[in-house]
Amino acid sequence: MSKGIKIVTIGGGSSYTPELVEGFIKRYDELPIRELWLVDIPAGQEKLNIVGTLAKRMIEKAGLPIEVHLTLNRREALKDADFVTTQFRVGLLDARAKDERIPLKYNVIGQETNGPGGLFKGLRTIPVILDICKDMEELCPDAWLVNFTNPAGMVTEAVLRYSNIKKVVGLCNVPIGIRMGVAKMLDVAPEQVHVDFAGLNHMVYGLDVRVDGKSVLDKVLVEMGKPENALTMKNIPGLTWEPEFLLGLGAIPCGYHRYYYKTQQMLERELEEAATTGTRAEVVKRVETELFELYKDPNLAIKPPQLEKRGGAYYSDAACNLINSIYNDKRDIQPVNTRNNGAIASIPNDSAVEVNCVITKEGPKPIAVGDLPVQVRGLVQQIKSFERVAAEAAVTGDYNTALLAMTINPLVPSDKVAKQILDEMLEAHKEHLPQFHQTVEV
Repeated sequence: MSKGIKIVTIGGGSSYTPELVEGFIKRYDELPIRELWLVDIPAGQEKLNIVGTLAKRMIEKAGLPIEVHLTLNRREALKDADFVTTQFRVGLLDARAKDERIPLKYNVIGQETNGPGGLFKGLRTIPVILDICKDMEELCPDAWLVNFTNPAGMVTEAVLRYSNIKKVVGLCNVPIGIRMGVAKMLDVAPEQVHVDFAGLNHMVYGLDVRVDGKSVLDKVLVEMGKPENALTMKNIPGLTWEPEFLLGLGAIPCGYHRYYYKTQQMLERELEEAATTGTRAEVVKRVETELFELYKDPNLAIKPPQLEKRGGAYYSDAACNLINSIYNDKRDIQPVNTRNNGAIASIPNDSAVEVNCVITKEGPKPIAVGDLPVQVRGLVQQIKSFERVAAEAAVTGDYNTALLAMTINPLVPSDKVAKQILDEMLEAHKEHLPQFHQTVEV
């Protein structure tokens, strides 16, 4: 890496890419990137060209010697890469819209990474990520794979179990969003706040929170019970928590926990939104149309503030901090998705977990938390079982395994409803599920 770093971003035409580029620009003194390759598929070529041209303008404005390459040839890009970041969506936003709308027909939550929608996003995504892993083994065997693609926990689980890539880290902006939200709630600087995160992706809890080394968990839980401090996310309805529930839980839930602790209310909200403003995918489509019009402006050379409507705030900080810490062996603490290795006693050692880690040049070193508190342990274990079975279904294309995964997800009420949703979604997503193709044809 002495001549500078080569980073490859698969899904480079994403509307999030300018945020990533901004993060690399801010850290150039520590992270001397020589080449940034933005990769996409033919269906994403127009967006790739728009985003890539904006990235070049941003780097030119910053006066940095980073070469930006745009390509549809993944293998050409991967050759001798140092870091590979993945942020793609198989089937694009149209597939997400199906993930959200079809379950609602059966009075089941329709959501991008939870329930049936999360299962199908995993079924579409995992075969593609494993193909990328095969290319990496051949073309850049020493590179780090940094995955933002959702469902990030299930994807990381699949890479750990079904590929030979060991240098993989899954990443999510939820923990950093919680930390920033707590800092704002308490009116302190974010760097004063430390949260002990443990659990799974989109199923992570803050087991303790400290300000300047002193635990303030009780205060935070009281504050979170107030409507103005509910730690909302742009992509999830911010229903207020019952104050007594938070005190009983004794841990900070993440935004996605609303789907499990407030299932009926969230379903009602989703049904109402689907009938009026549209599902989240349909809203995002409109936001993206606006964003890409902005990105086309030849005078724009910064990340536009409108990007924050996408719900991906702090992604660049999370991603760039991680890459920076691995490259520079910083040994700071960051919450990431990695192999458990005994950090959480309640989860198998070989499974992916989301937990605070010391980030070194050898990768994340998970910080042991012991058993999860009994009040959160069962739900986390159930979702881990779901992720494991879902990953197996994605790899094997086995119908029975997919039905099992759907049924054991706590958002699905029965095996009968699971089968109805599974059959309709297999048909709806047939183009992107070749491993199930024969099953669908039967």
